[in-house]
Amino acid sequence: MHLTISRKSLALAASLVALAAPGSLQAQDLELQEAENGPPVRDTGVVITPYIEAMQVLTAELSPGNDVVTYTRLAAGVDAGISGRNSAASVSLRYERQIGYGDVADSDTVSGIARGSLALVPRRLTFEAGALASRTRVTSDGFTSIGGTGGDITSTSQLYSIYAGPSLQTNIDQLLITGAYRIGYTRVEAPDAIALTPGSDPVDIFDDSVTQSANVRAGFAPRTILPIGVGVGANWNRQDVSNLDQRIDDRSVRADVTIPVSPTMALVGGIGYEDVEVSHRDAVRDIDGDPVIGPDGRYVTDKSSPRIIAYETDGLIWDAGVMWRPSNRTSLSASIGRRYGSTTYYGSLSYAPNARTSFNVGVYDNVTSFGGLLLSGLDQLGTDFDAFRNPITGDLAGCVDSTEGGNCALGNLGSIRSSVFRSRGISASLSRQTGRTSYGVAAGYDRRKFIAAAGTVLTALDGVVDENVWLAAYAGQQLDRRSGLKANAYVNWFDSGYVTDGSGMGYSAALSYYRNIIAGLTGTAAVGLDGITRDSLPDYTTASALLGLRYSF
Repeated sequence: MHLTISRKSLALAASLVALAAPGSLQAQDLELQEAENGPPVRDTGVVITPYIEAMQVLTAELSPGNDVVTYTRLAAGVDAGISGRNSAASVSLRYERQIGYGDVADSDTVSGIARGSLALVPRRLTFEAGALASRTRVTSDGFTSIGGTGGDITSTSQLYSIYAGPSLQTNIDQLLITGAYRIGYTRVEAPDAIALTPGSDPVDIFDDSVTQSANVRAGFAPRTILPIGVGVGANWNRQDVSNLDQRIDDRSVRADVTIPVSPTMALVGGIGYEDVEVSHRDAVRDIDGDPVIGPDGRYVTDKSSPRIIAYETDGLIWDAGVMWRPSNRTSLSASIGRRYGSTTYYGSLSYAPNARTSFNVGVYDNVTSFGGLLLSGLDQLGTDFDAFRNPITGDLAGCVDSTEGGNCALGNLGSIRSSVFRSRGISASLSRQTGRTSYGVAAGYDRRKFIAAAGTVLTALDGVVDENVWLAAYAGQQLDRRSGLKANAYVNWFDSGYVTDGSGMGYSAALSYYRNIIAGLTGTAAVGLDGITRDSLPDYTTASALLGLRYSF
């Protein structure tokens, strides 16, 4: 958590709404917005705040034991926001050194989130990039949970994700042409062998992946060449997961129409063809036929084994829905259709009645991997945001505050299993600032159905459903010009279909008081509660207290 007052109030916000249907509503939304309102205008400015911190933390284990430990945190970081007429970026980067005493080990942590857009050709061609580094707790059944005090590092994992690529938007007379290419990399440094129960097989924790995606669309807006809008586009999504050489290859083409029924509402629809294939290899087997586990606790891939199809579908896809944009502050899109061989639903709602209030809802449906999920969230993150951090651990919280709708890139991590899955879900958020008070709340539900090939080490996981419900909340109160209070909380309930006792709850809450002592120097006192409850293992609960100083240059 920043010890200085953040630039904006929290917009605990929208969901990881992946591209639910190829080129469906995003391109049409952009087309209508550009036609009606013109391209967006961005204020210019540069805000760069480097800082150093020194903190002393006391952590008491409430269950299952009663240990009390203390450790020192030394940190250096920078928060920056740069915006120009055609380019923008926001960065929150932090390096932390934990110095333990007694049984608490020393550790180093890098955390941060960044998103930038650089205009190569103003209003035509941009270069987009984003990156994420975060520490998260990994439970025994593969679920992740935000939280975990610095004194408990045995069950935490560092994850990294980065992507980059160009985006094109240009016109040939009335014809609007858009396109984008993204390439990204995600890696998880998990604890060595994570077993469900003593003597059971380890969970195959995600290792790393490379994700590529490309899309192109050409069309014209309603009331230009014709009374209706018409477009055609193509999409490609390729994800290569290192665990067992898993691969997603998703290709589609689609034609769409936009039919205005009023100045603020339009019917939208499309029809096309898709070809989706998920495949992977088997694990190396020992002389007894059992899968070989590597020193990192993951299955060892048999590179000589043939690639086996786990899922494939090809054929007609379609969708139909409505778009409603009564003003620049309200936007709704909702569609129903057929994709991945079954019925699909997706949509979004954005409502900002004034500059102090924001409400967002998103519904999504896609086939992806853990790496693809993180990269999708990064790509949807706006370029103007403030990152929120846990005052006890210094780690990123579930959401960031964004002037472009917000994002909960870490709110919906869910399972960290390596297997590819079909993800369906919904999330909603509300944030508001009134005078010296600001608050926000976000919640979501995510359902993942895993995909695996028969006759392989992952066979038992095929068709298994994991569910995750999460809730994040924030409140801030400025007491006077020099001091204030901040509180945040995060909880997620998870239920793994892989085992009968694979459900539980992770939670983290903190309250902090800050005071500006002199120019640039801020003191902070904070208390926090952190824990996880599991059906198959004892509950773990800790309480922490912190005193510290930050100097901002």
